[in-house]
Amino acid sequence: MNYAIIVGGGVGVRMGANIPKQFLLLNGIPIMMHTIRAFYGSKHSPQIVIVIPQDQHDYWSECCEKHTFDIPHVVVGGGKSRFESVKNGLAAVQDRCVDLSRCLIAIHDAVRPLIAPDLIDATFEQAALTGAAALAIRSTDSVRLESANGLKNNAYPRQRVYLMQTPQTFKGPVLFESYKQDPDPIFTDDASVVEKKGYPITIVNGDARNVKITFPEDLRIAAILSGADV
Repeated sequence: MNYAIIVGGGVGVRMGANIPKQFLLLNGIPIMMHTIRAFYGSKHSPQIVIVIPQDQHDYWSECCEKHTFDIPHVVVGGGKSRFESVKNGLAAVQDRCVDLSRCLIAIHDAVRPLIAPDLIDATFEQAALTGAAALAIRSTDSVRLESANGLKNNAYPRQRVYLMQTPQTFKGPVLFESYKQDPDPIFTDDASVVEKKGYPITIVNGDARNVKITFPEDLRIAAILSGADV
């Protein structure tokens, strides 16, 4: 059985919005609905678990009713951090998955609405082979690394630098075992959690159009890429 945990913990501060960014409209519907549709329309068509703060659940229900959004999904309360929110999503998966060894789980940012279904499928297929697969794109910019004391920086080959995206997809036992660890500041995504547990990460080529909506200009870019009115 395949699952997708879609994490939406944003509150809209950096967007300058009065509603959480996952609920902002893109082409007439909330951003998170585009994200859910992509997973539902993928070949692997995972069962979908949405993780958002408890106080946003009623608003999400109202959005679904307003937009006649009926794609099946489970809504789970978020935690104080992304790490805790993913753990809450995993608990919901565990309630539904009898055999974790036969389970593949994708983790995705709710505010990456332009993810292509074929890329979702690619991460599932790679995770089935290697246990842990994550979308990423190579850096096209020159890169410099700062020294530990911040007094020096050095050029670094950009062809060896990847910019991580989601979804990041894992075999059930790999992800559940990794999330038994205590939180760590280095955990900036799920791949970093899994890597610290000792599992290698397989990179799947991502797409620059798989933008994460963080700032107002990101929403304008997403609108252009989706063909919506800006």
